[in-house]
Formats: sequence, structure tokens, C-alpha cells
Amino acid sequence: MRYAYYPGCSLEKNAAAYDQSFRRVAEVLGMELVEIPDWNCCGATEYFSLDLLPAYALVARNLALVPEDLDQVVAPCSACYYNMYKTDKNMAAYPKLAAAVNEALAAGKLHYDPGRVLSRHALDVILEDFSLEEIGAHVKKPLRGLRLAAYYGCVTVRPAGHDDPEYPVRMERLLETLGATVVEYTLRANCCGGHMTQLDADTAYGMIHYLLHNANKLGVDALVTACPMCQLNLDAYQGQVNSHFGTDFHIPILYFTQMMGLAFGIQPEDLGFGQEIVSAKEVLEKFRNPPPEEEKRGRPRRKRRDKDALPMPEPLSGGDR
Repeated sequence: MRYAYYPGCSLEKNAAAYDQSFRRVAEVLGMELVEIPDWNCCGATEYFSLDLLPAYALVARNLALVPEDLDQVVAPCSACYYNMYKTDKNMAAYPKLAAAVNEALAAGKLHYDPGRVLSRHALDVILEDFSLEEIGAHVKKPLRGLRLAAYYGCVTVRPAGHDDPEYPVRMERLLETLGATVVEYTLRANCCGGHMTQLDADTAYGMIHYLLHNANKLGVDALVTACPMCQLNLDAYQGQVNSHFGTDFHIPILYFTQMMGLAFGIQPEDLGFGQEIVSAKEVLEKFRNPPPEEEKRGRPRRKRRDKDALPMPEPLSGGDR
């Protein structure tokens, strides 16, 4: 299974663990990732707010560089994935935009026909092209004893996500397949604030605190994400949030590919562990020395039905803001 691969800027630096772990997991699953030659930044969110035509042309250049023998590109970064998806979709919907973009691309002797390349997120590729049974067959060291909560953020599941945008469950099913104890985290699709840390620190810290506070109340060993921006905000700014609110959160923020790699038997250092700011040493220690399985007593726990109410997070008020 061959895919064009667009790592994006963040996976070159602060999210290098995501790139490292995705590549290793892809090897195990039999995915061949063909990195787009001479790719450029996708412009993130800022460029589209400044000048639309250059922003679309910037993204379309990456799509035009996808080798002719490949018809789909995978991006682990949610913003990169969305920008490619949006550019392809809007060029198809608006011929004048497509013509203007291709006029700009022509300066570099490039051209892109919308629809030629399907843009996909890494999480979607893994969970759509491989069944949970296929993934489970590669599990050598189950994540037994680890209490993990999935955190998608807002972009991964909106607007082009392949899961319920308010109540996604794909990552939870994956973590269960890997052997982890999945904690019901109702803020899984809430926004982390994006680049708000650069615009209004108080607002940003309030949004991050809300997510960490509720995760902390659930007693999770780690939050597992599929977005570099979400990982950056909850990891890199956790110390500032603690100082701002007088809290003492110590919640590792890890990538779903890192958890897959552990379960597949790949060494932590080959998955980028140790690059996180909030140390995952306790997670790895618990993984290596899982608690003894508790004897099941009494009646089995009733499975939640769709109509059953979910546990609600604490309201965003007072000190939680």
C-alpha cells in the first residue's frame, strides 16, 4: 500500500516524535510512505487569513508535486491535512479559483487538476485501510494497565472528519485494541485554542486548563492525540497553566502512533519518547510493569447504550477559566 507522504513543518521540529512513530508504525502495517519531493509549508492558519490566492497556491503546489503514480496523500498534522483537503475541494467547486491557482503554479512549471489526489489524515488512513483485527494481530505488548483518554481536538473531526464531530470514537476503539483502559473523556473534541497562546495568553491558558483539569479529575495516565498543535499546547504550556492557576498538573500528551508503536513492540526511543516536555517516564514504567489484573467480581458492568447520558465535565467557570 503506497501513499504520498506530507510530513509538514511541525513534524520536522517540535512534533518529530509524531513523524518518527508514524513511520515506524507504517513499516509494521506494510505502508510505503513516499515523501513529496521539495514540499513546502502549508501556511497553517495564518496565511489563509492574510491572502487567499497565495495561500491556496502554496498548498496546491504540494498537491502538484505528488508523484503521478500516486493518487492519495497522507498527512499526520490536522492543519496540513485540512488545508490540502480544502484546497482540492475549493478548486473543484470554483473554476475561477482553480484557474488563478494554476496560473500562479505555472510560474514554477506546475499544474494541479483538482480531484487527482485524495488528501487523508493519518488517523483515517490507519483506521480505514486496516481493520482493528489486522491492527490487533500486530500487538505484541498490550498496553495493559494504562488509563488513556483520546483527545482529537477540533480540526481532526471537523469539518471533513470521518467520525462523529461531537462524539468521535475511532481513537478509543484503537486504544482498546491496543490493550489500554480507555477513559471516557467528554472534552475529546473541544478546541485547545490553536494559536491563541500568541494572541491572548489568559484566554489560551483558560482553554488549556479546562482540558487538563477535567483529564486530571479522571485520573488518566496520559492524553493521546492525533494533532501536533493540540500536543504542543497541552504539553508545552502545561507549566505556564500550572503557574497561572496554581495547579500541579503532570499529564503526558502523547501521539496515538506512539501508543501503537509500544503495543507493536517497538522500543520507546524509536518512537520519539523523551522528546515530550511533560515526561512520559511514569507511563513507560507502568507499561513495562503493569499492575496485576484484578479479579472480576460481582455482576459485569452494563455496557453504555447510545441513549445513556455521558459523564459531564465540570463547568467552565470561576477558577476553571
